[in-house]
Amino acid sequence: MAICEQLLKYPDAYPAVKYVYIDDPISSLDDNNAISVACDLAKLLRRAASKTDQNGAASPVKIVFSSHHALFFNVMCNEIGRAKEHEPRVSHKRYYLHRTNGEGSFTLRATEDTLFFHHVAALAELQVAAHHKSGKLYTFHFNALRSIMEKTASFFGHADISFCLKALASEEDTALYNRALQLLSHGKYAIHEPTEMGEDNKDLFRNILKDFITTFNFSLPDLTGVQPAAAPSAPRPGPQAKPAHE
Repeated sequence: MAICEQLLKYPDAYPAVKYVYIDDPISSLDDNNAISVACDLAKLLRRAASKTDQNGAASPVKIVFSSHHALFFNVMCNEIGRAKEHEPRVSHKRYYLHRTNGEGSFTLRATEDTLFFHHVAALAELQVAAHHKSGKLYTFHFNALRSIMEKTASFFGHADISFCLKALASEEDTALYNRALQLLSHGKYAIHEPTEMGEDNKDLFRNILKDFITTFNFSLPDLTGVQPAAAPSAPRPGPQAKPAHE
């Protein structure tokens, strides 16, 4: 940020600089400080994008910034894209890198008008992993699903995943889902010790995932070009859960 500030303050000292690339400018910051840095950096980048030369002609510095921090990314996009009084609108594009397979190749996906949310993409990845023909489920996927449920409950102002579980299915299923998510999200099932699920746990995971996506009406991105499908499940007794958005 200091270098960018010098570039804008003394443009004649850096005549050859036409592009700036900023890679992950935050590290180990809490959310409040991540938001603060994002707002400050976005303000600086807006100045760079609307920079003029000595004759008043547009002379913008083109900037690319990248980050793995979803909150930081979203705040930056909001701050840069928002129309501000007495300031020109900043032209910008938003993308995310997605690995379409396990062999190290990546694609660049545009987010268009909707900001990219990490938990939504993670849900799409879990859905692909849960495909009963082409997917492969490991027990650490329970940990990933629980993390997404915690974020969803927090979004609705609740303290834990019991809010999500109570909305999903019958009382019997809620107890079963809770036991699975509590027991299979810890200990030897950590991500650095991947253990492939047994068939019973795979079916249970698919049922929890399908109920969660359906009940909360998530709109998931197509990350592979192939629509994933959960394994069919037997009908369950009990009242149908009412979607949260209703």
